[in-house]
Amino acid sequence: MFFQNVGQWAHFVRLCFHLLVSHGISGREFKKQLLRVGIQSIPLTCAAGFFVGAILAIQIDSQIRDFGAQSYLGGISVSTTLRNLGPVLIAFFLAGRVGAFTSAELGTMSITDQLNAIRCLGLNPIREIVIPRLLAVAVSSIVLLLMGLLMSVFGGISIASIGLKVNPLQFVHRVPEFLAVSSMVLALIKSIIFGLMIGSVSCFIGVHISGGAEEVGGGVRRTAVVLVVGIIILDFMISWMGSQFVGLSQW
Repeated sequence: MFFQNVGQWAHFVRLCFHLLVSHGISGREFKKQLLRVGIQSIPLTCAAGFFVGAILAIQIDSQIRDFGAQSYLGGISVSTTLRNLGPVLIAFFLAGRVGAFTSAELGTMSITDQLNAIRCLGLNPIREIVIPRLLAVAVSSIVLLLMGLLMSVFGGISIASIGLKVNPLQFVHRVPEFLAVSSMVLALIKSIIFGLMIGSVSCFIGVHISGGAEEVGGGVRRTAVVLVVGIIILDFMISWMGSQFVGLSQW
């Protein structure tokens, strides 16, 4: 069953890519979805990123303060945020905020025969409805992840200077010692892959929902579970491949 679902998801992604290349995209629908799932999620994503950075700074400070290494707080917390926990925690938030919303919307359209109505008009619902949402969710997730990571760095600096009595200049001064270019590349790669996964999985599950309201709820729950587990697995795979094959010691 697992491999069957993975195969169907891969076929769905290939179909969407083929239709996108051969027939293009509905620009009006894409802009509409970009506004709904992207721009409207900016405040919550920035707030989540800010507190992720603040929490990590507090936790790391409690570990290194006893060793007199508080001057390294900036480098350690920013590096940890960008390379590991930051992308994952923010992706979890987007999986619930954006992924579940998209799955529920498409599932509702499916059970109310709105997708079939589009077919009766001689149009392809995948091109007209699904692809704009998939791309909007993927692009929005990538941008929101990057914005969330920047806000997490700001959150770490803010809590360090206000609550932990660490000089902001000292906090920033130590960052280059721990944050290599490879760390920023890793954060970018994770953001892109997580964004594409959130978009494709939520759309795939949404269009395959059938039945009634109960099935829509089940589809939303399934979307959340698959995305959370998938994000954790992908995070492990990206980190492992980066350290083993790319040969970047700072991953």
